[in-house]
Amino acid sequence: MEEEYSVDPALLLDAASDFAHYPGVHSDASAQEFLTRFPLPAIISALQTKADHPGLENVLVDCMEKIFKTKYGASLIPHYMPFVVVGLGADSQKVRYLACKTVSFLLENTDKRIAARLVLQYDVYPLLLSCLIDGDEQVATASMDAIKNLAGYPEGMGIVFPASNDEATHLGNLATRCSSLGRVRVLALIVRLFSISSSVASEISKSNLINILEADVRNTNDTLVTLSVLELLYELAEVQHSAEFLSKTSLLHLLSSMISNASAESILRSRAMMIAGRLLSKENAFSFIDESSYRTVLSAIDRRFEFLESVEADECECALEALGQIGSSFQGATLLLSTSPPPARHVVSAAFDQQQHSIQLAALHALGNIAGESRTENMVLNSNAEENLKHMIYEKASNTSKLTPSGLLLSVLQQDSEIRLAGYRLITGLVARPWCLMEIISRQEIIDIVTDAFTETKKIGMEARHKCCEAIYKALTSSTKLISDPAFAGIAAKLQEAIKRGPFLARKHAEAQPVVVTADRF
Repeated sequence: MEEEYSVDPALLLDAASDFAHYPGVHSDASAQEFLTRFPLPAIISALQTKADHPGLENVLVDCMEKIFKTKYGASLIPHYMPFVVVGLGADSQKVRYLACKTVSFLLENTDKRIAARLVLQYDVYPLLLSCLIDGDEQVATASMDAIKNLAGYPEGMGIVFPASNDEATHLGNLATRCSSLGRVRVLALIVRLFSISSSVASEISKSNLINILEADVRNTNDTLVTLSVLELLYELAEVQHSAEFLSKTSLLHLLSSMISNASAESILRSRAMMIAGRLLSKENAFSFIDESSYRTVLSAIDRRFEFLESVEADECECALEALGQIGSSFQGATLLLSTSPPPARHVVSAAFDQQQHSIQLAALHALGNIAGESRTENMVLNSNAEENLKHMIYEKASNTSKLTPSGLLLSVLQQDSEIRLAGYRLITGLVARPWCLMEIISRQEIIDIVTDAFTETKKIGMEARHKCCEAIYKALTSSTKLISDPAFAGIAAKLQEAIKRGPFLARKHAEAQPVVVTADRF
């Protein structure tokens, strides 16, 4: 067999290098042509023997990865499963990486039932878990991708989530036997699997795997591990269906306790705030999380502001950002403004305080969320929340030299581009309120800034300014009384003209103009 498939290693190295470094996407025909010249058993044999040619292993791994990426190459994998199994247990990290990737290609390009049967027949899943735990970072990532592919369809879910909790491959058992690094990788896998679908998340919930994450958050003996788990929970909270399943755990109570813990490290409290904010920002969160849990989190963050003046600015920014995330939903914004005392008061206070740039920036964006800039509908809240919002902004203005909300908003628009961007967002949300509309259209300087096409030089700033113009114009034209008032006709026309120009067209006449010049002579 070896003689039949023996090839010149130098010739194979050159050809594999060319194939691996081809800049485009290989077709089935090119893969088939390469394997006609160098049969797959010959490549595998060269990979196993590691002929005395520097770089041969790396080149062959890259070459085979590209071959198996093609449909033709993937169709050959079922016939070479014994070699895949050997690769998964190899000493070489590059070969283990290739074997993990090969399993992914098998799962992506083969009939699901056949692929699942092969994984079971060759006992591939335990080997993937071994790669996850003790492989290098590249191998662990490739293994995680393969397991995620396997769990993505019903035939594979039964392999990844065994019926018995006593199985050696049960992720909960695996996590208890690992080193701290291996445990974090298992937890990262759980988070990746959770994001696949609601049905997979349900299996994770039934298997009590989220409890492992909670246990590591409670364990404050190793700050680095706790911080790693908090980062994973932050990813978990981003998943659309996270509120449905995390509401069944004690996670929010745990986060609230961490936020309130004055003896905990500031970075841990900050991450806890961000996780809670992301989780409670979802519009469907109120369908699964009771109001008392919301209030507990808000109360914990609110109490931290009593101490934030004497701590790092980062924690203050995280607290403001978390309140802004919660306030991005209608129910969250309502609670922020209706709870007594309203936690939103800290956001209003910091938004118009120019002492610390980063804190003001975070507060302005947070207040923009609360005001409804990020909501597609229901910008205006209930009467109690709206009255509190109005009262807080007017009170803040009266305690400054600006005296009025329009003065506060103008001072924001007169600062640097980052602050202006946040100011545009804030006005976009606030202007839906009649009192704020009157403040804005009664201040010509504000209209001049938002309609000036030369104010912003970055795309994001141009778009925010244009959206702000649209919001003011929409609010103005929605008021029959104001739009019929001749005093505001000029403002309406100016806003309309700015909107027609679009966010990027600075000049009224930006058509290309022909230029005639004398040709250069040499």
